[in-house]
Amino acid sequence: MIPSIEPHKNRCLLYNQGLMPYSEAHGWQRSLLTERIHDPSLDDVLILLEHPPVYTLGQGANSDFLKFDIDKSQYNVHRVERGGEVTYHCPGQLVGYPILNLQRYRKDLHWYLRQLEEVIIRVLAVYGLQGERIPAFTGVWLQGRKVAAIGIKVSRWITMHGFALNVCPDMTGFERIVPCGISDKPVGSLAEWIPGITCQEVRFYVAQSFTEVFGVELIESQAEGFFRSE
Repeated sequence: MIPSIEPHKNRCLLYNQGLMPYSEAHGWQRSLLTERIHDPSLDDVLILLEHPPVYTLGQGANSDFLKFDIDKSQYNVHRVERGGEVTYHCPGQLVGYPILNLQRYRKDLHWYLRQLEEVIIRVLAVYGLQGERIPAFTGVWLQGRKVAAIGIKVSRWITMHGFALNVCPDMTGFERIVPCGISDKPVGSLAEWIPGITCQEVRFYVAQSFTEVFGVELIESQAEGFFRSE
C-alpha cells in the first residue's frame, strides 16, 4: 500500500496574550499586517486576548448607536477601520485577531466570515450548545442572544480585526450602546448557560476549532519585543 501524503498545512503563529489595551493590540495588528503586505511569505498569526473596557466603532459606523455623548465621554472609544457598527470589549470576553493571507485559503470575504462563525459554532458544540447564524447578519447567536460579534478588515487579501466571544464578561457595558446596531436582538454570554466558565479554558477550544476550520498548524509563540504603541 502506498502511504497517503499528509496535505500541506499553513503555519499559523498563536499568541496567547492576557489583558491588553485596545490601542496597543490595534497597533500590533497593523504592524503585522504591514509586514505581510511587504512580505506575503510570512506566517499567518492568531492573537487571542482580552481588553480592558473599550467601545469601538467600525468604519462608517453610526454614532447614534452610542447612548452617550462621544465628545464628553469618560469611556474609552476608538473608531477603527473594520467593518460593522459599534461594539464593546471588556475582560471576560475572548477576542481573536487572525492575521491571515487569504490567498492561501480562498479569496472570498463571505467565505472567511462564515469560517470565523464556524470556529465559534464548534466551540459552543464542545459545551453541548447549538450556535446559530442569522441570515443577513454576521456573528453567532445562542437561543436568540448574540454571543459572538465579528468585524474584519482585509488589505491585499491579508486580514485583521476578527471576532469577540462573550464568555463571562460584565454585560452592563453593553447597555450604553446598541450592539452592532441591532436593536431587537439581545446580546448574551456563555456564562448564562455554563456558570463558572472562563476565558482561559475557552482559549484552548478556540485554538483547536481554528485549527480544524482553517486546516492550519498552530505554533505557540511568544510576543517577545513586539513594539508598543506610543
